[in-house]
Amino acid sequence: MTQASETWHAALHRLQRSGTPHVLATQVTSAGSTPREPGARMVITADAIFDTLGGGTFEWQTISAARGFLQQGSAGFHLESFSLGGRSGQCCGGFVNVLLEVFPGVEAHIAIFGAGHVGREIATLSAPLQWQLHWYDSRSNVFSGQDQHQSRVSCHLLKDVSQSIAALPSQAHALVLTHSHDEDYALIAALIERNDVASIGLIGSESKWASFQGRLQRNGYTAEQIARVRSPIGRIYGQKLNNKTPYAIALTVVTELLWLTDTSPSQENRGLDPQALRALLADSPIASS
Repeated sequence: MTQASETWHAALHRLQRSGTPHVLATQVTSAGSTPREPGARMVITADAIFDTLGGGTFEWQTISAARGFLQQGSAGFHLESFSLGGRSGQCCGGFVNVLLEVFPGVEAHIAIFGAGHVGREIATLSAPLQWQLHWYDSRSNVFSGQDQHQSRVSCHLLKDVSQSIAALPSQAHALVLTHSHDEDYALIAALIERNDVASIGLIGSESKWASFQGRLQRNGYTAEQIARVRSPIGRIYGQKLNNKTPYAIALTVVTELLWLTDTSPSQENRGLDPQALRALLADSPIASS
């Protein structure tokens, strides 16, 4: 495990932008003798910690609990209570409540192949969403400096199709919209060979997709593999869009992706568990004054 020199707020900003899973741990109350006062914070990832709540066994227990929630994907708020002389076995003997805010990372990985007009509009419209964009194009210098510094966007020069597809994270959603039909075909052929790609979308007309289907069949791909491709992309309720502007196409594509990536179960209760919150408030100096 790495104890990083980066401060908790700098780490939080960087991890939020990159979409890396992490936990913000905040000491919210304390009683008696404790290593630090309420307001102390630290950030925890799967392999690093940033800042400290004072060290000792209770901090290691906090880190262990945080990583457990990350492993479970338990997003949201969790309250951990520590009797330093009891649960943590520390000689100072105080009592600490720590709020863990779990950020399990981005909601989805989106691979965009093509940095043309539609690709750029898709990237812009996706920026406020909790998606990690993996953006590829085979043309050198096609990505501007602004593109490369967008939050949760990584830009790559597409040199080898097979290597690029192999590098995609599991359950990524792929969009193929390059400037070249031959490049589009090579990407589709490589993508349908990966069984763990969540969805595959191809831009173009119905005649383009019919041509691709014929080529894929002649090259030995199965009907099940070919059926994984969604083309043309951006059809809402199966309807064809007459507006062909890049912005309009991108709007429908992002809308379609929102449905495809919306797999998390709905939660009626949000925030801290009410019983945990009542216990926290009952123990606070304000509640007892």
